[in-house]
Amino acid sequence: MPPSQVIPAAVIFGATACGKTALAAHLFTSHTSPINAEIISADSVQVYRGMPIGSAQPPQELLDALPHHLIGICAPSEEFSVADFVRNADELCKDIFSRGKLPVILGGTGFYIKHFMYGMPVTPQADPLIRAQLQEKMQRVGAAAMHAELAAFDPVSAAKIHIRDEYRILRAHEVYCSSGRPLSSFELPYRYREGFRFCPVFLDRSRGELYRRIEDRVDEMFAQGLQQEVRQLVAQGCTAAYPAMKAIGYREFFELSPDAPEAAPLDAVNALIKRNSKRYAKRQQTFFQSFPNVHRIDMSDDASEQQVAKILHKFCNSGH
Repeated sequence: MPPSQVIPAAVIFGATACGKTALAAHLFTSHTSPINAEIISADSVQVYRGMPIGSAQPPQELLDALPHHLIGICAPSEEFSVADFVRNADELCKDIFSRGKLPVILGGTGFYIKHFMYGMPVTPQADPLIRAQLQEKMQRVGAAAMHAELAAFDPVSAAKIHIRDEYRILRAHEVYCSSGRPLSSFELPYRYREGFRFCPVFLDRSRGELYRRIEDRVDEMFAQGLQQEVRQLVAQGCTAAYPAMKAIGYREFFELSPDAPEAAPLDAVNALIKRNSKRYAKRQQTFFQSFPNVHRIDMSDDASEQQVAKILHKFCNSGH
């Protein structure tokens, strides 16, 4: 791709509840904002339809004012992989840039962010026979047992993959069975992909402040009708096996009441979602802090929004 075709892309990321959506609203919807942008959501739960509350989807007024992409594009039964995200984000960046706007990748799904900036590792292609055998084993022994096996032959990947993330556990097993090498051995160096000019911005908060915001957010989700949302999803046929239902904010209903998730005890579900969200946020922060050469913004600073605006303005006005 010739230099004149290099696409500028802002990549704004941070842990759950750190303030990403509010920042985007402030930066890109003001009539006085010099940055004409569109958002590409890097959120592995917001891709699903019918889940606006539990996925903390941006409010409709913001979606109306600021174009967002990759929100509500999949049925809850569908898988949406990292490769799917990168492929879609690439096409969207080209389209947004061709219309004279800045593509802004915004979200907290670490592997989406990482592989969008640094590329996908070259791993063995899927072997249908091996995959079918592993899927049968997963159904027979369960995700926890498969995760324990993964920890034995690839502890690095096991530490990054949640014990209930069946899709990624299976993929790690599949790579090992196909190649004899652990998935972690295919990791890429931190070198940006060609064809893009990235401006990575990490939105950080202290652990205590982030945890308080998570508690407030979960309480607000229940006030908005999270239980009713789960009830509607179950009525539509969603089960615990659906990829979307394995997300924090939904799986807790199924864990506490497998036969009638919509009737799970709300206080217990609330507490479990808060606990799981805090653990996830801690992993996100650790993961993002390993990224080199990023702009780190302390979101508790009153001037944080102005700091990000200054960084983006400089980025948009530099051609290299």
